[in-house]
Amino acid sequence: MFTGLIQRIGTIKRVSRGAGLVLEIGFEPWGRPLEKGESVAVNGVCLTVVDADATRFTADVLKETEERTGLASLIPGEKVNLERALRAGDAMGGHIVQGHVDGRGEICAKTPKGRDFQLKIKCSRVLAAQSVLKGSIAIDGVSLTISGLGLDWFTVDLIPTTAAETTLGKKKPGDKVNLEGDVIGKYVAKAAKPSGGLTEEALLRAGFMEE
Repeated sequence: MFTGLIQRIGTIKRVSRGAGLVLEIGFEPWGRPLEKGESVAVNGVCLTVVDADATRFTADVLKETEERTGLASLIPGEKVNLERALRAGDAMGGHIVQGHVDGRGEICAKTPKGRDFQLKIKCSRVLAAQSVLKGSIAIDGVSLTISGLGLDWFTVDLIPTTAAETTLGKKKPGDKVNLEGDVIGKYVAKAAKPSGGLTEEALLRAGFMEE
């Protein structure tokens, strides 16, 4: 698992699209070298290190992962957020992030708020329904707090440090991002799901909820 606290901004060095997608990613060295077989979150996507040295590693990407995330659209030179998997005894910051992306979101607004700025992101209704105000969400692997929430959108606020030390500071309206909802929220939503077919869509059709 991960915490959503980004440790490095990596650079895509090579993208191979032969029998399957393979990424080669460069990074500033860690004190403890990467090892073959360990997990690294790349823009919030848990990948297994296939090969590595002090400043680069390669990872295979499943077809399912290509379809659910934005990894297939990466090009050489592009920057990505990197986080190594949490080890027993490590400090737990951020929130519990599995590296299992739920889907893609689209930035629809970027609004300055003094020294900070706010991102409004369009997402699926399922993800929005599983989220709560002041709850956690991972955006391209970055742990953030939901500050506003609608039926198919949410907002988050970024401090200058987060903007500078992750790729989110360079994002603009129209950009796509990987989203992973809070795993606790997913289990609560599943446990509370009505068995009689009462859904958000049914309530909307009946006029009990506003678009």
